[in-house]
Amino acid sequence: MEAVQGAGSNKNDVEIKGAFKQFGANVVLNGIDLEVKQGELLTLLGPSGCGKSTTLNLIAGFLDPDRGEVHIKGNNVTKVPPYKRDLGMVFQTYSLFPHMTVYENLSFGLKLRKVGKADQKRR
Repeated sequence: MEAVQGAGSNKNDVEIKGAFKQFGANVVLNGIDLEVKQGELLTLLGPSGCGKSTTLNLIAGFLDPDRGEVHIKGNNVTKVPPYKRDLGMVFQTYSLFPHMTVYENLSFGLKLRKVGKADQKRR
């Protein structure tokens, strides 16, 4: 897996330290370290099965690393559940509500956070 990074400041928004993840006998992440600085854009590239989705799921909290740590804005969130991480994630698979419009799907998370209608529309 390659990480392609852009320019940013020195503060890390996301940091993974020594993450190891194994599914059965299949080692998917073998002690990876990753830093994403504030304002930086990151793309994970690689073949199927190389650990891209596993890495994103560790950051989001949908998977726990077998070893290692995940930090968001300097806070260790390794044991913090996904709903307390204040992150959003777009899944590869179809994960929209089919009974809602595009706008309703996009504003759903903002409604849960009690963002006002005018601010929802602006965002």
